[in-house]
Amino acid sequence: KYTEEEYLNFEEKSLEKHEFYNGEIFTMDRVKVHNLADTFCTFTETNNMNTLPVLKYTEEEYLELEEKSLEKHEFYKGEIFAMAGASIPHNQIVRNALISIGNFLNEKNCQIFPSDLKIKCFGNSLYTYPDLSIICGNIETLGKNKNVVTNSSVLIEVLSKSTEDYDRGGKFKLYRDIPSLKEYILISSFQTQVEKYEKQADGKWLFQEYKTENEIIKITSINLEILIKDFYRNVIFDNSEE
Repeated sequence: KYTEEEYLNFEEKSLEKHEFYNGEIFTMDRVKVHNLADTFCTFTETNNMNTLPVLKYTEEEYLELEEKSLEKHEFYKGEIFAMAGASIPHNQIVRNALISIGNFLNEKNCQIFPSDLKIKCFGNSLYTYPDLSIICGNIETLGKNKNVVTNSSVLIEVLSKSTEDYDRGGKFKLYRDIPSLKEYILISSFQTQVEKYEKQADGKWLFQEYKTENEIIKITSINLEILIKDFYRNVIFDNSEE
C-alpha cells in the first residue's frame, strides 16, 4: 500500500500515467505496480547503460502494440518511448490554440488536430503525436493504416522545461524530413514566448520569435494572424521544475 504523497511523487517522475485507488497504483492498462523501487531502478546503480539490453521493434510491431495500448508512445529507430503527461498550463495552451485556430479553419480546406493524431516522418523512422497538427487538402495516411498521417502542413509543440531542448533540436530535425511541412511553431508553457520556423522557397527555415502578448504571429500556410495573448488566455505559469 502507498500513501497519496508517495503516489504523487512517483507520478511526477514517471514517463507514463498511472491511476491511484485505495493505496494501490495501476498503469492505465490496469496492471498493478508492485514495487516503486523496482520501477524506478536507474542506470546510476551500475553506471553502465550497456548492461541493460535495449529491445528493438519493427515499425509493424510498434503499430500493432500501439493499437492495443491505452497510452501513447513514440517510435524511433526500433525503440519505443512512453510519452509523459502534461501540466495544466500546457493543456490550457493546447486548448486555446485548438479553439482559436479551429474556429478560423471552419469551412476551410485545412483542419487542425489535437495530440491523439499520430504522424509518420518519412526519411526517418519517427512516429509521434505532436501537440497540434494542421493538415491542408486531402489527408494522406500510411498505406492501409488509416490512423497514421503523413502530410502535415503545420506542426505545433507546447514546450515544457523537460522537453524544450528535444522539441527545438532533435525533434525539429526529424520533422524537417516531412516533405509537406511548411511551418513549425513552439509555444512555451512557462513564459510568454512563441517561436516560428517557416520553410522558404530555397528549403531554408526562417526563424521568428515573439515575447510579448500584444505581438501578432502569422501562420502563413493558413493565412491566419493571431495575437500571442490568445495562446495564453487564462494561463498562470508554474515555474517549478517539471
